[in-house]
Amino acid sequence: MDSPWDELTLAFSRTSMFPFFDIAHYLVSVMALKRQPGAAAVARKNPFSSWFTAMLHCFGGGILSCVLLAEPPLRFLANNTNILLASSIWYITFFCPCDLVSQGYSFLPVQLLAAGMKEVTRTWKIVGGVKHANSYYKNSWIVMIAIGWARGAGGSIITNFEQLVKGGWKPEADEWLKMSYPAKVTLLGSVIFTFQHTKYLAVSRHNLMFLYTMFLVVTKITMMITETATVLFAPLEDTLGRMLFGWQQQFSSCEKKSETKSSFNGTGSSTSKPIAVASDTVKKKHTKKTE
Repeated sequence: MDSPWDELTLAFSRTSMFPFFDIAHYLVSVMALKRQPGAAAVARKNPFSSWFTAMLHCFGGGILSCVLLAEPPLRFLANNTNILLASSIWYITFFCPCDLVSQGYSFLPVQLLAAGMKEVTRTWKIVGGVKHANSYYKNSWIVMIAIGWARGAGGSIITNFEQLVKGGWKPEADEWLKMSYPAKVTLLGSVIFTFQHTKYLAVSRHNLMFLYTMFLVVTKITMMITETATVLFAPLEDTLGRMLFGWQQQFSSCEKKSETKSSFNGTGSSTSKPIAVASDTVKKKHTKKTE
C-alpha cells in the first residue's frame, strides 16, 4: 500500500491543467502583453495584430518546440478549445468595460494566485516536452533538454522574434543574451526531468513533479512579494562562474604578481650596487688615512 506522501504526489501529478490552470497562464501572459507600452493602442487600431501577439505569448513554447522538431508551427491552432479560451481572456482583458479585468488583477493576492498557478503549468509543459522529444529521439538527452526548455520557456523567445518583426526589438532585452529567471529555472527543470526520464536520476516522476513545482511556486511568490529579480541563482551562478570559467583570471593575476615581484627584486639589486661601491670607496679612504 502506498504511503500518504506517494498518494498525494501521484494525485498531484494527475491534475488536469484545463481549465483553471490554463486560464491563469493565459491571464498572466495577456496581462504581461497589455503592460507593454502602446499595447492597448495597438489593440484598438489593429485587433488582429494584438490577438496574434497574445496567442504567441500564450502558445509560444509549443510553437518553438514544433519548429525545433520540424513539426507544423501552427499545430497549436488545432486545439480549438484552448484557442477560444485564450482568445476570450485576450478580449476581456483589452476590451472589458471600465477595464474591470485589469483593476481586479491589480490586487496582489490575485497576482500571486495567478502566478503560482502559471508556474504549475510550467512543470507540465517541461515534462510534456521531454516525453515528446524522447518519442522522436530515444534517450537523446540533449534534444530532450532543448525541447523541454523550449516548451516551458519558449514564449519569451517567440515574443522577441515578434518584436523584431515589429521593429521594437532591443539587443539588451534578448533572451539569449540575458536569460531571465523563467528561462533559467526552466532550463534547470528540463535537465532534471531529462535525467529522471533517462534513469540517471533515481526519483519517481510524480515526486519530482511535486517537489519541483513547489520550488517554482515558492520562489515565484517570494520574488513577487519581495520585489526582487533573483532569489537563488545569482550567488549560484557567481560561484559556478568562478569555479568553471575563472581560471584564466586567476592565472593572469598570478602572472601580474610574479611580474611585480621580479621587478621589485630587480630594483632592489640595482640599488644595492651603488651602496656596495660607496662602501668600497669609504674603505679605500680609510686605508689611505691609516697609511
